[in-house]
Amino acid sequence: MSHSASPRPATAHRSRDLTGDIRIPGDKSISHRSFMFGGLASGETRITGLLEGEDVINTGRAMQAMGARIKKDGDTWIIQGTGNGCLLKPEAPLDFGNAGTGARLTMGLVGTYDMETTFIGDASLSKRPMGRVLNPLREMGVQVKAAEGDRMPLTLHGPKVAAPITYRVPMASAQVKSAVLLAGLNTPGITTVIEPVMTRDHTEKMLAGFGADLTVETNREGVRHIRIVGQGELKGQTIDVPGDPSSTAFPLMAALLVPGSDVTIRNVLMNPTRTGLILTLQEMGANIDILNARLAGGEDVADLRVRASELKGVSVPPERAPSMIDEYPVLAVAAAFAEGETIMDGLEELRVKESDRLSAVADGLKANGVDCTEGEASLTVRGIPGGKGLGGGTVATHLDHRIAMSFLVMGLAAEKPVTIDDSAMIATSFPEFMDLMAGLGAKIERS
Repeated sequence: MSHSASPRPATAHRSRDLTGDIRIPGDKSISHRSFMFGGLASGETRITGLLEGEDVINTGRAMQAMGARIKKDGDTWIIQGTGNGCLLKPEAPLDFGNAGTGARLTMGLVGTYDMETTFIGDASLSKRPMGRVLNPLREMGVQVKAAEGDRMPLTLHGPKVAAPITYRVPMASAQVKSAVLLAGLNTPGITTVIEPVMTRDHTEKMLAGFGADLTVETNREGVRHIRIVGQGELKGQTIDVPGDPSSTAFPLMAALLVPGSDVTIRNVLMNPTRTGLILTLQEMGANIDILNARLAGGEDVADLRVRASELKGVSVPPERAPSMIDEYPVLAVAAAFAEGETIMDGLEELRVKESDRLSAVADGLKANGVDCTEGEASLTVRGIPGGKGLGGGTVATHLDHRIAMSFLVMGLAAEKPVTIDDSAMIATSFPEFMDLMAGLGAKIERS
């Protein structure tokens, strides 16, 4: 599937009584990093539960192009890594398709190598700014040739020996933090990232698990200092990837909004840096039971039982944004069915996702009869309990998988059907979405 292929519109119709017991595909963030760190480590890494969406597979292909050997045996991915510091110059540009995480993290990983690496992507990825990752790499001595505005296509050429830096991330971004730490892997000395607001910490946890010499200190103000000692050895690991909380958000929200629903979702990642949506929904009155909470591979995991609920509007504190940044589109859809006003603030990061997600969400809501106000970094939604009068519009997805899935969920609970202009790109992160939702009883048809 390519984004230049013909669009596949889809329409969601009002549904009832969604029921089932499901497992969500593996977490996208952990899946990307499993391929990257396994490809870089010495020895063998075995991965089960990997998200096999196009974005993650593109990261795997990039690691193969730089010398890692990757194969699939049944449900297990087996990687023979190159060893830290031993990536090879790729013979062709690395094509990341729509994978912003894969591209930005790999820029950090290879930027400090004394070789030339070119990055390309699809139309959506080529519009997205990469400067936030490239700027710290430049400080380490990396030469960058990029399209206007630090966009793809771009080529990195690392120095003979990279310089370690201390870098304070100017915005809450796990991708920027991770790119700098990965650049530090091939840099002599200690590279330090200062993170004023904590973001998802999979990179720190997984690098430590692979044997990196990495320490994290948090001061009284909550500012984190993450230090990595470069040029150490990483050793292959066995990884079972838990279910992706961002993908979980879509069947979870459908179960909350569609009358009569009762759905259990198994093996969901509950890392505290990723659970902002569940916390917010509980504040709105959502009936979500957290069952069988446990540790798996160093990460918090649980099962969720979700039942149809009457929601009330809330104000979501801006400091919660890093723990739920990918879930705001589907939260905005839930707010459309809540009683009263829901105010979401601190959303500037949404402007530089697969699309300008803030505008895309506001436009989609308005096209389906929702009263909402878009600010520079905020969105206020005034809901209609029961969805009376909502729906009937067509949503422009802008090649953004989360916009597509969010508005299909809306159509399941709105009075009138909701159509999206393209559903093809859902495969980048959640290829099983359509079949899984149909199995619960959702009425979604593709053109």
